[in-house]
Amino acid sequence: MTALTLSTAAAPGLRADAIVIGVAKGAKGPIVAPGAEAVDQAYDGRLAAVLETLGAAGVEGELTKLPAPAGFKAPLVLAVGLGAEPDKDASFDGEALRRAAGVAARALTGSKKAAFALPVTDAADIGAIGEGVVLGAYAFDAYKQNGNDAKAKNGKAPLAEAALLGGRPRDAAHKAAVLRAAAVGEELNRARDLINMPPNDLNPEAFAALAQTAAKEHGIKVQVLDEKALAKGGYGGILGVGSGSASAPRLVKLSYTSAKATKHLALVGKGITYDSGGISLKPAGHNETMKCDMSGAAAVFAAVVAAARLGLEVNVTGWLALAENMPSGSATRPGDVLRMYSGKTVEVLNTDAEGRLVLADALWAASQEKPDAIVDVATLTGAMMLALGSRTFGIMANDDAFRTALHEAAEEVGEPAWPMPLPEHLRKGMDSTVADIANMGERMGGGLVAGLFLREFVGEGVTWAHLDIAGPAFNEGGPFGYTPKGGTGTAVRTLVRLAELTAAGDLG
Repeated sequence: MTALTLSTAAAPGLRADAIVIGVAKGAKGPIVAPGAEAVDQAYDGRLAAVLETLGAAGVEGELTKLPAPAGFKAPLVLAVGLGAEPDKDASFDGEALRRAAGVAARALTGSKKAAFALPVTDAADIGAIGEGVVLGAYAFDAYKQNGNDAKAKNGKAPLAEAALLGGRPRDAAHKAAVLRAAAVGEELNRARDLINMPPNDLNPEAFAALAQTAAKEHGIKVQVLDEKALAKGGYGGILGVGSGSASAPRLVKLSYTSAKATKHLALVGKGITYDSGGISLKPAGHNETMKCDMSGAAAVFAAVVAAARLGLEVNVTGWLALAENMPSGSATRPGDVLRMYSGKTVEVLNTDAEGRLVLADALWAASQEKPDAIVDVATLTGAMMLALGSRTFGIMANDDAFRTALHEAAEEVGEPAWPMPLPEHLRKGMDSTVADIANMGERMGGGLVAGLFLREFVGEGVTWAHLDIAGPAFNEGGPFGYTPKGGTGTAVRTLVRLAELTAAGDLG
């Protein structure tokens, strides 16, 4: 992981591989952003003109390299675009800083140290830059022959250290911002690692073992229900989904508690470590990325550990519903009826609508503890991707105020989200002639139908929200901002922010 340090040093005298500065898009050309005054002065105040000559415009994500001026101890200046210049008396928002830092950190792969001279007005800016650096420097090389070996031929390690200029090492708020950025960024990257792991190495048992190891390290209580305990407890949804696989399912409960907590937040994650669709087999071309179908569980896992590392004054319980959905002679068939942990029966019309089945059991288990709120996270429906695209997740809830609070938390931390309804008329489409409910309903509005199904398994009087992260959980395109190709760790930051707000009593 990239180490973050605070530095009051001036850019010219700092020993580093590069000095990172910001450049904004102005009305008449690129503008050197605050934080880079010493660098601009070394170019006799003509840095903006030099950058424009080199083709820079200041648009978001743009990179321009130029030799450092004479007298600098760093050989390179790396100018990164921040986007449009803010209005007068306004500053760059945290997401612009986070993205710029991420772009620069990724470009500096293989470097030992870089100084980030981006605009800083307060501790929040320090946190945003630090978070962007940690997330942008991420790489998943564990399965490459020279992976993670900086000395290997053609191997490049991530940026080793980022000195955040403008940060004050003795300022408590600045120090706290850096510690938070490191904790959240590192745990989000842990989620990315899990999502990117091949399914032959990350089955439900292996995932549970990794959770146990991390829980022990961070003082989190952990309970793992194996297939025998699941059968004894009547978890028909999780068992039904996992019945076709040689890898047995697991339900993992992670409990972080604070002696000062007055609120309890439950997080539930869909953890399908590989989704073939089961007997309702996915068509060719839809299987290659299905190792990412445990992204919800990865996000919940990472969020609980981050809460523990930050010492948040709120109790957070994470439920990881882990199974592998495979076709075999023992697999659940379309037409089968499963008796869920809640006692309700479900007619399975499509075995590829399996995520809602494992979540249903975990939601009911979470509800029995009467938490103040439950949030489930899942790569649940292709319909949500059709509705919101590949970078935005949907939020459904049984409480409008809670849905709004989650949406605001997501936007605050830079995770695009959108509130979605739960139309009552769609519930009738899941009526079954042989069971209490079917796992499929109307095709149109399929993402909303899935949300209505999950609502059936939330305990009475429990505030609940559902995040469908099917679109942004796995980036099949090129990297952008601080987001890499592959697993993204979407929803981790939203969940952590929700936990912080809950601890502060800002959610009522």
